[in-house]
Amino acid sequence: MIRTRFFVVVAILLSACSGPPQEQAAPEAPPGLAVGTQGMVSTAHPIATEAGLSILAKGGNAFDATVAIASTLNVVEPMMSGMGGYGTILVYDAAGGEAHYLDASGKIPMAVDSDVYRAPTPDFMENRRNAKAVSTPGAPNAWDAMSQRFGSLEWAELLEPAITAAGGFKIDARTAEFIGWAFDEFPDHAKEIYGKGGEPLAEGDWLIQQDLAASLRLLAAEGAAAIYGRSLGQAIDAAMREAAGFLTLDDLMADRAEWWEPISIVYRGHEVITPSAPAGAFPMLVRLGMMGLEDNRELGHNSVAYLHRFAEVTKHAYWTRLAYSGDPDVKPPPYELLLSREYWVQQNERIDPSAATVFDPPDVGSEAVNTTHFVVADRWGNVVSATVTLGNLFGSRIMPEGTGIWLNNSLAYCTFEPKGNPMDAHPVRRKLSSYSPSSVMRDGHPWVAVGTPGGHTITQTVAQMIMNVIDFEMNIQEAIAAPRIAFNVPNHLDVEEAIPLTTRDALAAMGHQIRVRDLGNAHGLTIEYDEDGKPVRFTGGSDPRGTGLARGF
Repeated sequence: MIRTRFFVVVAILLSACSGPPQEQAAPEAPPGLAVGTQGMVSTAHPIATEAGLSILAKGGNAFDATVAIASTLNVVEPMMSGMGGYGTILVYDAAGGEAHYLDASGKIPMAVDSDVYRAPTPDFMENRRNAKAVSTPGAPNAWDAMSQRFGSLEWAELLEPAITAAGGFKIDARTAEFIGWAFDEFPDHAKEIYGKGGEPLAEGDWLIQQDLAASLRLLAAEGAAAIYGRSLGQAIDAAMREAAGFLTLDDLMADRAEWWEPISIVYRGHEVITPSAPAGAFPMLVRLGMMGLEDNRELGHNSVAYLHRFAEVTKHAYWTRLAYSGDPDVKPPPYELLLSREYWVQQNERIDPSAATVFDPPDVGSEAVNTTHFVVADRWGNVVSATVTLGNLFGSRIMPEGTGIWLNNSLAYCTFEPKGNPMDAHPVRRKLSSYSPSSVMRDGHPWVAVGTPGGHTITQTVAQMIMNVIDFEMNIQEAIAAPRIAFNVPNHLDVEEAIPLTTRDALAAMGHQIRVRDLGNAHGLTIEYDEDGKPVRFTGGSDPRGTGLARGF
Protein backbone atom coordinates (compact mmCIF):
# COMPACT_ATOMS: atom_id res chain seq x y z
CA MET A 1 0.00 0.00 0.00
CA ILE A 2 1.43 3.38 -0.98
CA ARG A 3 0.00 6.52 0.54
CA THR A 4 2.41 9.22 -0.51
CA ARG A 5 3.68 12.80 -0.23
CA PHE A 6 5.17 14.79 2.61
CA PHE A 7 8.52 13.81 4.22
CA VAL A 8 10.03 10.94 6.25
CA VAL A 9 13.12 9.43 8.10
CA VAL A 10 14.34 5.81 9.11
CA ALA A 11 16.83 3.23 10.65
CA ILE A 12 17.97 -0.58 10.97
CA LEU A 13 21.03 -3.59 10.96
CA LEU A 14 24.59 -5.83 11.46
CA SER A 15 26.16 -9.49 10.82
CA ALA A 16 27.98 -12.88 11.81
CA CYS A 17 30.48 -15.49 10.38
CA SER A 18 31.94 -18.85 11.26
CA GLY A 19 35.46 -19.40 12.54
CA PRO A 20 37.22 -17.63 15.40
CA PRO A 21 35.68 -14.32 16.36
CA GLN A 22 37.34 -11.23 14.99
CA GLU A 23 37.23 -8.11 17.13
CA GLN A 24 35.15 -5.41 15.50
CA ALA A 25 36.52 -1.91 15.30
CA ALA A 26 34.61 0.49 17.49
CA PRO A 27 36.21 3.89 16.91
CA GLU A 28 35.83 6.65 19.42
CA ALA A 29 33.42 9.40 18.53
CA PRO A 30 35.33 12.53 17.61
CA PRO A 31 34.75 15.45 19.97
CA GLY A 32 32.03 17.83 18.88
CA LEU A 33 30.41 17.78 15.47
CA ALA A 34 30.95 14.94 12.96
CA VAL A 35 31.54 16.25 9.42
CA GLY A 36 31.43 14.60 6.00
CA THR A 37 31.36 15.56 2.32
CA GLN A 38 29.57 12.53 0.83
CA GLY A 39 27.32 11.25 3.58
CA MET A 40 26.63 10.88 7.30
CA VAL A 41 25.63 8.08 9.67
CA SER A 42 24.66 8.38 13.32
CA THR A 43 23.57 5.36 15.36
CA ALA A 44 23.51 4.12 18.94
CA HIS A 45 26.51 1.81 18.45
CA PRO A 46 29.86 2.42 16.71
CA ILE A 47 29.79 -0.95 14.92
CA ALA A 48 26.36 -0.14 13.44
CA THR A 49 27.65 3.26 12.32
CA GLU A 50 30.58 1.56 10.60
CA ALA A 51 28.18 -0.90 8.95
CA GLY A 52 26.28 1.98 7.38
CA LEU A 53 29.46 3.72 6.29
CA SER A 54 30.77 0.50 4.69
CA ILE A 55 27.67 0.35 2.48
CA LEU A 56 28.03 4.00 1.48
CA ALA A 57 31.69 3.35 0.63
CA LYS A 58 30.61 0.52 -1.72
CA GLY A 59 28.44 2.96 -3.66
CA GLY A 60 25.22 2.08 -1.88
CA ASN A 61 22.65 4.70 -1.02
CA ALA A 62 21.03 5.70 2.28
CA PHE A 63 18.29 3.09 1.83
CA ASP A 64 20.85 0.32 1.40
CA ALA A 65 22.73 1.60 4.44
CA THR A 66 19.50 1.57 6.45
CA VAL A 67 19.13 -2.18 6.04
CA ALA A 68 22.77 -2.72 7.03
CA ILE A 69 22.46 -0.44 10.05
CA ALA A 70 19.16 -1.91 11.26
CA SER A 71 20.28 -5.51 10.92
CA THR A 72 23.57 -4.73 12.65
CA LEU A 73 21.82 -2.99 15.54
CA ASN A 74 19.91 -6.27 15.90
CA VAL A 75 23.31 -7.85 16.68
CA VAL A 76 25.14 -5.20 18.72
CA GLU A 77 22.08 -3.83 20.57
CA PRO A 78 20.05 -7.06 20.84
CA MET A 79 18.08 -5.69 23.77
CA MET A 80 16.71 -2.76 21.76
CA SER A 81 15.61 -3.85 18.28
CA GLY A 82 15.79 -6.56 15.66
CA MET A 83 13.97 -9.04 13.44
CA GLY A 84 11.38 -9.71 16.13
CA GLY A 85 10.64 -5.98 16.52
CA TYR A 86 8.96 -3.07 14.82
CA GLY A 87 9.33 0.63 14.21
CA THR A 88 8.73 3.77 12.19
CA ILE A 89 10.78 4.95 9.19
CA LEU A 90 10.83 8.34 7.50
CA VAL A 91 12.66 8.59 4.16
CA TYR A 92 13.40 11.32 1.68
CA ASP A 93 13.85 10.17 -1.91
CA ALA A 94 16.06 12.74 -3.64
CA ALA A 95 15.31 11.44 -7.15
CA GLY A 96 11.60 11.85 -6.68
CA GLY A 97 11.90 14.93 -4.49
CA GLU A 98 9.45 13.45 -1.97
CA ALA A 99 9.32 12.14 1.54
CA HIS A 100 7.62 8.88 2.45
CA TYR A 101 6.74 7.14 5.67
CA LEU A 102 7.17 3.39 6.07
CA ASP A 103 5.14 1.77 8.83
CA ALA A 104 7.07 -1.20 10.18
CA SER A 105 4.79 -1.81 13.15
CA GLY A 106 2.95 -4.97 12.14
CA LYS A 107 -0.72 -5.54 13.02
CA ILE A 108 -2.16 -6.81 16.27
CA PRO A 109 -2.71 -10.62 16.15
CA MET A 110 -6.07 -11.87 14.94
CA ALA A 111 -6.77 -13.91 18.08
CA VAL A 112 -5.87 -11.28 20.69
CA ASP A 113 -8.19 -10.84 23.68
CA SER A 114 -7.54 -7.50 25.34
CA ASP A 115 -9.32 -8.61 28.53
CA VAL A 116 -6.20 -10.57 29.50
CA TYR A 117 -4.33 -7.28 29.96
CA ARG A 118 -6.67 -5.78 32.53
CA ALA A 119 -8.28 -6.64 35.86
CA PRO A 120 -9.93 -8.86 36.98
CA THR A 121 -7.92 -11.31 34.85
CA PRO A 122 -5.36 -13.00 37.15
CA ASP A 123 -1.78 -11.97 36.35
CA PHE A 124 -3.01 -9.31 33.93
CA MET A 125 0.12 -7.22 34.50
CA GLU A 126 2.34 -10.23 33.70
CA ASN A 127 0.42 -10.72 30.45
CA ARG A 128 1.61 -7.30 29.33
CA ARG A 129 5.18 -8.58 29.13
CA ASN A 130 5.01 -12.32 28.43
CA ALA A 131 4.06 -14.31 25.30
CA LYS A 132 0.59 -12.76 25.26
CA ALA A 133 2.21 -9.35 24.66
CA VAL A 134 3.97 -10.47 21.47
CA SER A 135 2.59 -8.83 18.37
CA THR A 136 3.44 -9.21 14.68
CA PRO A 137 7.03 -8.11 14.04
CA GLY A 138 7.18 -5.71 11.12
CA ALA A 139 10.89 -4.87 10.87
CA PRO A 140 12.13 -7.45 8.29
CA ASN A 141 9.25 -6.69 5.93
CA ALA A 142 10.10 -3.00 6.22
CA TRP A 143 13.76 -3.62 5.43
CA ASP A 144 12.73 -5.62 2.38
CA ALA A 145 10.18 -3.03 1.24
CA MET A 146 12.75 -0.24 1.44
CA SER A 147 15.37 -2.25 -0.41
CA GLN A 148 12.91 -3.26 -3.12
CA ARG A 149 11.67 0.28 -3.71
CA PHE A 150 14.80 2.38 -3.30
CA GLY A 151 17.85 0.15 -2.85
CA SER A 152 20.72 -0.22 -5.31
CA LEU A 153 22.87 -3.07 -3.89
CA GLU A 154 22.05 -6.76 -3.63
CA TRP A 155 19.99 -7.73 -0.58
CA ALA A 156 22.47 -10.31 0.67
CA GLU A 157 25.30 -7.76 0.55
CA LEU A 158 23.38 -5.49 2.91
CA LEU A 159 23.27 -8.16 5.63
CA GLU A 160 26.98 -9.00 5.53
CA PRO A 161 28.01 -6.50 8.27
CA ALA A 162 25.39 -7.93 10.63
CA ILE A 163 26.42 -11.52 9.95
CA THR A 164 30.05 -10.62 10.61
CA ALA A 165 29.19 -8.90 13.88
CA ALA A 166 27.12 -11.87 15.01
CA GLY A 167 30.32 -13.91 14.80
CA GLY A 168 31.53 -12.04 17.86
CA PHE A 169 32.26 -8.63 19.33
CA LYS A 170 33.26 -7.30 22.74
CA ILE A 171 30.36 -5.82 24.69
CA ASP A 172 30.55 -2.45 26.38
CA ALA A 173 29.48 -1.56 29.93
CA ARG A 174 26.05 -0.39 28.81
CA THR A 175 25.20 -3.66 27.05
CA ALA A 176 26.58 -5.70 29.93
CA GLU A 177 24.37 -3.78 32.35
CA PHE A 178 21.24 -4.44 30.28
CA ILE A 179 22.08 -8.14 29.98
CA GLY A 180 22.57 -8.30 33.74
CA TRP A 181 19.17 -6.72 34.40
CA ALA A 182 17.27 -9.22 32.26
CA PHE A 183 19.43 -12.37 32.48
CA ASP A 184 17.43 -14.22 35.15
CA GLU A 185 14.33 -14.09 32.91
CA PHE A 186 16.06 -15.50 29.82
CA PRO A 187 15.26 -19.02 28.63
CA ASP A 188 18.10 -21.47 29.21
CA HIS A 189 19.22 -21.48 25.57
CA ALA A 190 19.49 -17.69 25.63
CA LYS A 191 21.49 -17.79 28.87
CA GLU A 192 24.05 -19.91 27.04
CA ILE A 193 24.46 -17.09 24.50
CA TYR A 194 24.41 -14.15 26.89
CA GLY A 195 26.14 -15.79 29.82
CA LYS A 196 29.33 -17.55 30.87
CA GLY A 197 29.53 -20.07 33.69
CA GLY A 198 25.92 -19.41 34.58
CA GLU A 199 26.53 -15.69 35.03
CA PRO A 200 25.67 -12.86 32.62
CA LEU A 201 28.40 -11.60 30.32
CA ALA A 202 30.43 -8.67 31.65
CA GLU A 203 32.02 -5.67 30.00
CA GLY A 204 34.78 -6.81 27.66
CA ASP A 205 33.37 -10.31 27.19
CA TRP A 206 32.67 -11.61 23.69
CA LEU A 207 29.04 -11.88 22.62
CA ILE A 208 28.90 -14.64 19.98
CA GLN A 209 25.46 -15.18 18.40
CA GLN A 210 25.76 -18.09 16.01
CA ASP A 211 21.99 -18.80 16.02
CA LEU A 212 21.31 -15.20 15.08
CA ALA A 213 24.02 -15.40 12.40
CA ALA A 214 22.27 -18.43 10.93
CA SER A 215 18.93 -16.60 10.96
CA LEU A 216 20.50 -13.62 9.21
CA ARG A 217 21.93 -15.95 6.57
CA LEU A 218 18.44 -17.37 6.01
CA LEU A 219 17.13 -13.84 5.68
CA ALA A 220 19.90 -13.05 3.19
CA ALA A 221 19.07 -16.14 1.12
CA GLU A 222 15.27 -16.14 1.29
CA GLY A 223 14.38 -12.50 1.87
CA ALA A 224 11.67 -11.46 4.31
CA ALA A 225 9.78 -14.68 3.51
CA ALA A 226 12.14 -16.46 5.93
CA ILE A 227 10.21 -14.73 8.73
CA TYR A 228 6.81 -14.40 7.13
CA GLY A 229 5.97 -18.02 6.30
CA ARG A 230 9.12 -20.13 6.07
CA SER A 231 11.39 -21.74 8.64
CA LEU A 232 11.93 -18.77 10.95
CA GLY A 233 8.23 -17.94 10.93
CA GLN A 234 7.42 -21.56 11.71
CA ALA A 235 9.84 -21.49 14.65
CA ILE A 236 8.15 -18.33 15.96
CA ASP A 237 4.72 -19.95 15.56
CA ALA A 238 5.85 -23.04 17.49
CA ALA A 239 7.30 -20.92 20.31
CA MET A 240 4.08 -18.93 20.57
CA ARG A 241 1.95 -22.08 20.72
CA GLU A 242 4.14 -23.49 23.48
CA ALA A 243 3.97 -20.26 25.50
CA ALA A 244 0.23 -19.66 24.90
CA GLY A 245 0.76 -16.44 22.94
CA PHE A 246 -1.69 -14.94 20.45
CA LEU A 247 0.72 -14.52 17.51
CA THR A 248 0.42 -17.23 14.82
CA LEU A 249 1.97 -18.11 11.48
CA ASP A 250 -1.18 -16.73 9.85
CA ASP A 251 -0.45 -13.31 11.39
CA LEU A 252 3.09 -13.43 10.06
CA MET A 253 2.00 -14.44 6.57
CA ALA A 254 -0.57 -11.63 6.47
CA ASP A 255 1.93 -8.90 7.43
CA ARG A 256 2.78 -6.19 4.91
CA ALA A 257 4.98 -3.13 5.24
CA GLU A 258 2.90 -0.09 4.32
CA TRP A 259 3.91 3.24 2.79
CA TRP A 260 1.95 6.20 4.11
CA GLU A 261 1.76 9.93 3.54
CA PRO A 262 3.60 11.92 6.21
CA ILE A 263 2.26 15.13 7.72
CA SER A 264 3.90 18.52 8.06
CA ILE A 265 3.57 22.09 9.29
CA VAL A 266 5.51 25.26 8.56
CA TYR A 267 7.58 26.40 11.55
CA ARG A 268 9.51 29.70 11.25
CA GLY A 269 9.46 29.33 7.46
CA HIS A 270 10.67 25.68 7.49
CA GLU A 271 8.59 22.63 6.63
CA VAL A 272 8.75 20.15 9.49
CA ILE A 273 7.76 16.63 8.44
CA THR A 274 6.90 13.62 10.61
CA PRO A 275 4.93 10.37 10.18
CA SER A 276 1.17 10.37 10.18
CA ALA A 277 -1.01 7.79 11.93
CA PRO A 278 -0.65 4.94 12.77
CA ALA A 279 2.48 6.55 14.23
CA GLY A 280 1.46 8.93 17.01
CA ALA A 281 3.88 11.69 16.00
CA PHE A 282 1.35 14.45 15.36
CA PRO A 283 1.56 15.82 18.97
CA MET A 284 5.12 16.90 18.14
CA LEU A 285 3.73 19.19 15.43
CA VAL A 286 1.02 20.47 17.79
CA ARG A 287 3.80 21.38 20.26
CA LEU A 288 5.82 23.20 17.64
CA GLY A 289 2.77 25.01 16.34
CA MET A 290 1.83 26.31 19.78
CA MET A 291 5.43 27.16 20.72
CA GLY A 292 5.77 29.06 17.46
CA LEU A 293 3.16 31.57 18.62
CA GLU A 294 5.74 33.12 20.95
CA ASP A 295 9.28 34.44 20.43
CA ASN A 296 11.31 31.67 22.03
CA ARG A 297 14.60 33.54 21.63
CA GLU A 298 13.14 36.39 23.66
CA LEU A 299 12.03 33.98 26.38
CA GLY A 300 15.57 32.54 26.42
CA HIS A 301 16.76 28.99 25.91
CA ASN A 302 15.84 26.83 28.90
CA SER A 303 14.77 29.86 30.91
CA VAL A 304 12.06 29.40 33.52
CA ALA A 305 9.52 31.08 31.25
CA TYR A 306 10.52 28.97 28.24
CA LEU A 307 10.46 25.64 30.10
CA HIS A 308 7.19 26.45 31.85
CA ARG A 309 5.55 27.33 28.56
CA PHE A 310 6.89 24.18 26.90
CA ALA A 311 5.60 22.04 29.78
CA GLU A 312 2.12 23.53 29.55
CA VAL A 313 2.02 23.25 25.75
CA THR A 314 3.17 19.65 26.10
CA LYS A 315 0.31 18.77 28.43
CA HIS A 316 -2.19 19.81 25.80
CA ALA A 317 -0.31 18.02 23.03
CA TYR A 318 -0.26 14.90 25.18
CA TRP A 319 -4.02 15.21 25.62
CA THR A 320 -4.44 15.31 21.83
CA ARG A 321 -2.55 12.00 21.58
CA LEU A 322 -4.97 10.34 23.99
CA ALA A 323 -7.99 11.91 22.37
CA TYR A 324 -7.22 11.46 18.69
CA SER A 325 -4.77 8.57 18.17
CA GLY A 326 -6.01 5.44 16.46
CA ASP A 327 -5.78 3.19 13.46
CA PRO A 328 -6.33 5.66 10.60
CA ASP A 329 -8.60 3.20 8.77
CA VAL A 330 -10.88 3.23 11.83
CA LYS A 331 -10.39 6.68 13.34
CA PRO A 332 -8.16 9.07 11.36
CA PRO A 333 -6.89 11.97 13.48
CA PRO A 334 -8.44 15.35 12.51
CA TYR A 335 -5.23 16.87 11.13
CA GLU A 336 -7.05 19.79 9.54
CA LEU A 337 -8.00 20.87 13.06
CA LEU A 338 -4.93 19.85 15.07
CA LEU A 339 -2.38 21.31 12.65
CA SER A 340 -4.16 24.64 12.13
CA ARG A 341 -3.02 27.99 13.51
CA GLU A 342 -6.56 28.70 14.68
CA TYR A 343 -6.49 25.64 16.90
CA TRP A 344 -3.07 26.50 18.32
CA VAL A 345 -4.18 30.04 19.15
CA GLN A 346 -7.33 28.76 20.82
CA GLN A 347 -5.46 26.29 23.00
CA ASN A 348 -2.67 28.75 23.73
CA GLU A 349 -5.14 31.07 25.42
CA ARG A 350 -5.65 28.45 28.13
CA ILE A 351 -2.02 28.57 29.30
CA ASP A 352 -1.35 30.38 32.56
CA PRO A 353 2.11 31.98 32.21
CA SER A 354 2.65 31.94 35.98
CA ALA A 355 1.31 28.58 37.21
CA ALA A 356 1.30 24.91 36.26
CA THR A 357 -2.00 23.23 35.48
CA VAL A 358 -2.92 19.80 36.81
CA PHE A 359 -3.23 17.10 34.19
CA ASP A 360 -4.52 13.61 34.98
CA PRO A 361 -4.56 11.36 31.90
CA PRO A 362 -4.96 7.58 32.00
CA ASP A 363 -1.79 5.76 33.01
CA VAL A 364 -0.16 4.58 29.79
CA GLY A 365 3.16 3.54 31.34
CA SER A 366 6.43 5.30 32.04
CA GLU A 367 9.11 6.47 29.67
CA ALA A 368 10.78 3.67 27.79
CA VAL A 369 14.52 3.64 27.05
CA ASN A 370 14.20 0.30 25.29
CA THR A 371 14.32 1.63 21.76
CA THR A 372 16.94 2.91 19.35
CA HIS A 373 17.13 5.55 16.64
CA PHE A 374 19.45 6.20 13.70
CA VAL A 375 19.84 8.57 10.78
CA VAL A 376 21.73 8.25 7.50
CA ALA A 377 22.19 10.48 4.46
CA ASP A 378 24.09 9.90 1.22
CA ARG A 379 25.90 11.90 -1.47
CA TRP A 380 22.73 12.16 -3.59
CA GLY A 381 20.70 13.75 -0.81
CA ASN A 382 18.64 10.71 0.20
CA VAL A 383 17.84 10.72 3.91
CA VAL A 384 16.54 8.09 6.28
CA SER A 385 15.56 8.54 9.91
CA ALA A 386 14.32 5.46 11.78
CA THR A 387 13.06 4.61 15.26
CA VAL A 388 12.97 0.86 15.96
CA THR A 389 12.34 -1.26 19.06
CA LEU A 390 11.42 -4.55 20.75
CA GLY A 391 9.18 -2.79 23.29
CA ASN A 392 10.85 -3.60 26.61
CA LEU A 393 14.51 -4.57 26.97
CA PHE A 394 14.82 -7.88 25.09
CA GLY A 395 11.11 -7.53 24.34
CA SER A 396 9.07 -10.36 25.78
CA ARG A 397 12.26 -12.21 26.83
CA ILE A 398 11.10 -14.98 24.45
CA MET A 399 13.61 -16.28 21.92
CA PRO A 400 12.46 -19.20 19.74
CA GLU A 401 15.19 -21.79 20.26
CA GLY A 402 17.76 -21.97 17.49
CA THR A 403 16.89 -18.56 16.00
CA GLY A 404 18.68 -16.01 18.21
CA ILE A 405 15.67 -13.72 17.59
CA TRP A 406 14.09 -11.87 20.51
CA LEU A 407 10.35 -11.32 20.12
CA ASN A 408 8.76 -7.98 20.98
CA ASN A 409 6.21 -7.26 23.69
CA SER A 410 4.62 -4.35 21.85
CA LEU A 411 1.08 -5.05 23.05
CA ALA A 412 2.22 -3.83 26.46
CA TYR A 413 2.16 -0.32 25.02
CA CYS A 414 -1.54 -0.33 24.21
CA THR A 415 -3.83 1.72 26.44
CA PHE A 416 -6.17 -0.74 28.14
CA GLU A 417 -8.46 1.63 30.03
CA PRO A 418 -11.18 2.27 29.27
CA LYS A 419 -11.88 -0.99 27.46
CA GLY A 420 -12.38 -0.51 23.75
CA ASN A 421 -10.66 2.88 23.52
CA PRO A 422 -8.88 3.57 20.20
CA MET A 423 -5.49 2.57 21.62
CA ASP A 424 -6.70 -0.69 23.16
CA ALA A 425 -5.44 -4.02 21.75
CA HIS A 426 -7.97 -4.47 18.95
CA PRO A 427 -7.49 -7.57 16.77
CA VAL A 428 -5.96 -6.91 13.32
CA ARG A 429 -5.64 -3.19 13.92
CA ARG A 430 -2.38 -1.35 13.50
CA LYS A 431 -0.26 -0.79 16.58
CA LEU A 432 0.20 2.79 17.70
CA SER A 433 3.37 4.47 18.90
CA SER A 434 4.95 7.81 19.73
CA TYR A 435 7.83 7.34 17.29
CA SER A 436 8.66 10.62 15.60
CA PRO A 437 11.53 10.37 13.14
CA SER A 438 11.39 13.84 11.66
CA SER A 439 12.95 16.04 9.02
CA VAL A 440 13.13 19.78 8.46
CA MET A 441 13.10 21.16 4.92
CA ARG A 442 14.91 24.36 3.94
CA ASP A 443 14.80 25.85 0.45
CA GLY A 444 13.14 22.70 -0.85
CA HIS A 445 15.81 20.29 0.44
CA PRO A 446 16.16 18.15 3.56
CA TRP A 447 18.16 20.18 6.06
CA VAL A 448 17.75 18.42 9.41
CA ALA A 449 16.88 14.79 10.27
CA VAL A 450 16.41 13.83 13.92
CA GLY A 451 14.81 11.27 16.18
CA THR A 452 15.10 9.59 19.57
CA PRO A 453 13.86 6.75 21.76
CA GLY A 454 11.94 7.58 24.94
CA GLY A 455 8.36 6.29 24.85
CA HIS A 456 5.86 9.12 24.96
CA THR A 457 8.65 11.60 25.74
CA ILE A 458 9.85 11.13 22.14
CA THR A 459 7.61 13.80 20.64
CA GLN A 460 8.77 16.23 23.33
CA THR A 461 12.48 15.61 22.80
CA VAL A 462 12.19 15.90 19.01
CA ALA A 463 10.36 19.23 19.30
CA GLN A 464 13.04 20.60 21.64
CA MET A 465 15.84 19.56 19.29
CA ILE A 466 14.12 21.19 16.31
CA MET A 467 13.63 24.43 18.25
CA ASN A 468 17.27 24.28 19.35
CA VAL A 469 18.35 24.25 15.70
CA ILE A 470 15.84 26.73 14.28
CA ASP A 471 15.14 29.16 17.14
CA PHE A 472 18.50 29.05 18.89
CA GLU A 473 20.74 28.36 15.86
CA MET A 474 22.58 25.44 17.47
CA ASN A 475 24.50 22.95 15.39
CA ILE A 476 23.08 19.43 15.44
CA GLN A 477 25.46 18.15 18.13
CA GLU A 478 24.65 21.11 20.39
CA ALA A 479 20.92 20.66 19.73
CA ILE A 480 21.09 17.00 20.77
CA ALA A 481 23.31 17.54 23.80
CA ALA A 482 21.39 20.50 25.23
CA PRO A 483 19.51 19.77 28.50
CA ARG A 484 15.82 19.00 28.09
CA ILE A 485 12.61 18.38 29.98
CA ALA A 486 9.57 16.16 29.53
CA PHE A 487 6.09 16.04 30.98
CA ASN A 488 5.23 12.57 32.25
CA VAL A 489 2.21 11.00 33.86
CA PRO A 490 0.59 11.56 36.22
CA ASN A 491 1.94 15.09 36.77
CA HIS A 492 5.71 14.89 36.73
CA LEU A 493 7.99 17.32 34.99
CA ASP A 494 11.15 15.39 34.25
CA VAL A 495 14.13 17.76 34.21
CA GLU A 496 17.72 16.86 33.44
CA GLU A 497 20.31 17.56 36.10
CA ALA A 498 22.21 19.95 33.80
CA ILE A 499 19.35 22.43 34.11
CA PRO A 500 20.37 24.68 37.05
CA LEU A 501 18.91 24.07 40.47
CA THR A 502 17.63 27.65 40.59
CA THR A 503 15.60 27.00 37.43
CA ARG A 504 14.23 23.75 38.83
CA ASP A 505 13.27 25.47 42.07
CA ALA A 506 11.51 28.26 40.17
CA LEU A 507 9.53 25.71 38.16
CA ALA A 508 8.60 23.90 41.37
CA ALA A 509 7.39 27.18 42.85
CA MET A 510 5.04 27.49 39.85
CA GLY A 511 3.47 24.14 40.77
CA HIS A 512 5.49 21.68 38.65
CA GLN A 513 6.34 18.36 40.32
CA ILE A 514 10.03 18.14 39.48
CA ARG A 515 11.77 14.82 38.92
CA VAL A 516 15.45 14.79 37.87
CA ARG A 517 16.44 12.23 35.20
CA ASP A 518 18.15 11.84 31.83
CA LEU A 519 15.96 11.85 28.75
CA GLY A 520 16.52 10.02 25.48
CA ASN A 521 19.42 8.88 23.29
CA ALA A 522 18.94 11.02 20.20
CA HIS A 523 20.69 11.10 16.83
CA GLY A 524 20.58 13.63 14.03
CA LEU A 525 22.22 15.17 11.00
CA THR A 526 22.15 18.24 8.79
CA ILE A 527 22.90 18.77 5.10
CA GLU A 528 24.21 21.84 3.25
CA TYR A 529 23.89 22.31 -0.52
CA ASP A 530 25.59 24.22 -3.33
CA GLU A 531 23.71 26.59 -5.62
CA ASP A 532 22.72 23.67 -7.87
CA GLY A 533 21.13 21.79 -4.98
CA LYS A 534 23.92 19.22 -4.66
CA PRO A 535 24.81 18.13 -1.10
CA VAL A 536 28.29 19.38 -0.23
CA ARG A 537 28.57 19.16 3.55
CA PHE A 538 27.04 16.85 6.13
CA THR A 539 27.14 17.28 9.90
CA GLY A 540 26.09 14.69 12.46
CA GLY A 541 25.41 14.46 16.16
CA SER A 542 25.22 11.57 18.61
CA ASP A 543 23.73 11.87 22.07
CA PRO A 544 26.33 12.10 24.87
CA ARG A 545 23.74 10.38 27.07
CA GLY A 546 24.45 7.18 25.13
CA THR A 547 27.46 5.39 23.63
CA GLY A 548 26.71 5.87 19.95
CA LEU A 549 28.71 7.41 17.14
CA ALA A 550 28.11 9.95 14.39
CA ARG A 551 30.62 9.75 11.55
CA GLY A 552 30.84 11.44 8.20
CA PHE A 553 31.74 9.86 4.88
